[in-house]
Amino acid sequence: MNERTETIVALDNECVASTYARAPFVLDHGKGAELWDTEGRRYLDFGAGIAVNTFGACDEAFTAAVTEQLAKLAHASNLYYTEPAARLAGMLAARTGCRKTFFCNSGAEANECAIKTARKYSFDKYGPDRNRIVTLVDSFHGRTVTTLSATGQDVFHQWFQPFTEGFAYAKANDFEETKTHLDGRVSAVMMELIQGEGGMRVLDKTYVRQVADYCREHDVLLIVDEVQTGNGRTGTLYLYEQYGIEPDLVTTAKGLGGGLPIGACMMFDKTRDVLTPGTHGSTFGGNPVACAGACSVIGRLDEPFFASVRKKGAYLRERLTALGLDVSGEGLMLGAGGVDAKAVSAECAARGLLVLTAKTKLRFLPPLNITAEQLDEGIAILASVIGRN
Repeated sequence: MNERTETIVALDNECVASTYARAPFVLDHGKGAELWDTEGRRYLDFGAGIAVNTFGACDEAFTAAVTEQLAKLAHASNLYYTEPAARLAGMLAARTGCRKTFFCNSGAEANECAIKTARKYSFDKYGPDRNRIVTLVDSFHGRTVTTLSATGQDVFHQWFQPFTEGFAYAKANDFEETKTHLDGRVSAVMMELIQGEGGMRVLDKTYVRQVADYCREHDVLLIVDEVQTGNGRTGTLYLYEQYGIEPDLVTTAKGLGGGLPIGACMMFDKTRDVLTPGTHGSTFGGNPVACAGACSVIGRLDEPFFASVRKKGAYLRERLTALGLDVSGEGLMLGAGGVDAKAVSAECAARGLLVLTAKTKLRFLPPLNITAEQLDEGIAILASVIGRN
């Protein structure tokens, strides 16, 4: 390590909370799908900040939109109107049919909002006892105490007791088992259509439609968590479009902000007027700079772009399958099993390729504008690491 790298690492280890197992290098700058560290080493980025950097690093249009807004107004209280938040909400309404959107700062906060909205919807209509929410085994919905409670993985249910009550966990892709949890106490079902942190597991379309039909027939709200799958990542604006369902609440974050913190809870017909002044809020939610960046992202996600994501995703899937890997996912959100994911990810980084993991699988979430040449280069590095050239 050079002196600058050593200083940064030492300062971080001394002063930043030890909640992350960091890789042994310091990222410094980048362009698109290419990043450089403080030692001058180049990396191909197949993680995009965990599906955040939709157009990669230092995207010119995104930078221009953010810079222009930053020079006008960086922050204002939500007691006042600002244009970027209104414009972004209007864009989401036009693209999804949602009626209103609550803005916050992360996917966990968006899921908190959805949980509160679902419970208040049932409270207003049925009273206080219809408050349970069914989520799925191996789901992941955030790291607040309540969203950890919503997460259907035992590994997360420790240390922080007591957790928020009122959640049940159903087996994904087993409708008969799921129905055993759907009694008169349930206000909502909450699901990710691809369980990213849960191992890149794709939900079966028939199962999801059965759940959606049940929810519609019994006035149980359907919440779709699109924090990771949304904003073009899976080849459409939101993945629920590919399932032919109509959720009551859709949460998203990550790629929406293109690199800045933002979360959104989109509310459709049933839920549009559930939250009223004083029932929810966020100091930084709808921040003008973050919303200006998100407008830049959403404004460029059109059908020709989605087609390019689907094409790249199919190509990446084909190349990974040819390496003998077991591939799951959709678009440019893919998982690959059949190797020691953690060891392979570490060695890939040492050779200049940043690849994520999800349980026992490698996880591929490159910038959506990654080039074919960059995909080929990354696959060649992966092949050399696993010895399957």
